[in-house]
Amino acid sequence: MSNYKIILSGGGTGGHIYPAIAIANELKSRFPEAEFLFVGAKDRMEMEKVPQAGYKIKGLWITGIERRLTLKNLMFPFKLINSLWNARKIIKQFQPEVAIGTGGFASGPLLQMAASKGIPSLIQEQNSYPGITNKLLSNKVQKICVAYDGLERFFPKSKILKTGNPVRQDLLDINSKRNEAIKFFGLVEGKKTLLVLGGSLGARAINELLKRELDFLQTQQVQIIWQTGKLYYNDYKINGDIKHVQVHQFINNIDYAYAAADIIISRAGAGSVSELCIVGKPVVFVPSPYVAEDHQTKNAKAIVDEKAALMIAQEDLKVDFKNKFSQLVASPEQQQQLSDNIKKLALVNATKEIADEVEKLLKK
Repeated sequence: MSNYKIILSGGGTGGHIYPAIAIANELKSRFPEAEFLFVGAKDRMEMEKVPQAGYKIKGLWITGIERRLTLKNLMFPFKLINSLWNARKIIKQFQPEVAIGTGGFASGPLLQMAASKGIPSLIQEQNSYPGITNKLLSNKVQKICVAYDGLERFFPKSKILKTGNPVRQDLLDINSKRNEAIKFFGLVEGKKTLLVLGGSLGARAINELLKRELDFLQTQQVQIIWQTGKLYYNDYKINGDIKHVQVHQFINNIDYAYAAADIIISRAGAGSVSELCIVGKPVVFVPSPYVAEDHQTKNAKAIVDEKAALMIAQEDLKVDFKNKFSQLVASPEQQQQLSDNIKKLALVNATKEIADEVEKLLKK
């Protein structure tokens, strides 16, 4: 049998969406007759990105809980009940043989209802410190695929498999694309290229850093590819008029951007960290301090502890950035050390290994 029905949920940010799409693509290559359905949160970016990838998606009325008392928090119990009810209805109509969750607001209600119906379920935890949703789901699902060591503190050890995080397959051989990438972006051959990423939605602190330090960066003789994110593009696009500075809302050809880059400044979302390990370029992480359990700092620290990246806390950017960045640019030896060490941490077969586990659940 190959005409399986597979339901997936992952969203809110690219770090949850792209792993789910990568898993679906791998399963589709194995089971071309299979039917796929994604479940996301209404008005979040998965409602746009998943159809672009060629898959159907249904939305739930669900959001996260904010850290302060707001009207949104008061609405959360009603949204949760509504989402559980609708997730149950979607599952009843679709009749999936397996459920896969990669995190995000909708993942909790969907996997909760799938597990309650006895549907074999798998969650893929991207972070070194899991969120509350996956902790709650861990006793209900059959398999938990993780990207870091030490997660038996949070999950049943017998269910854990360290696979790494799914990444786009076009990142596996970026070195061969360098010349093509330089032409694609119209870069100056032989000039160092700085790639700046703030996540799929953008990061105001990183955008403000770039704006504030553009004169300094000009003295460092770098050309810049700067992804502002959807939320901030209009505020910063004027900087694209400066020589050797390109400002993009979102970079669709991210493999070319990685291939062209010599140094990268990035947030430390789990998906970004996994991609950057495979890309193998010198990285300066600026973790977001606003995410649950400060997991981006923990993600970055796991890499920094292996002498495989640099990290600057967001609150230290004004004090530390110029010094750390200028030292890195001036030291080919440090660049090479960071590059060599981060490549050692790459888990390149994550998508296939996760699909293997899904296949086992399907064939039980």
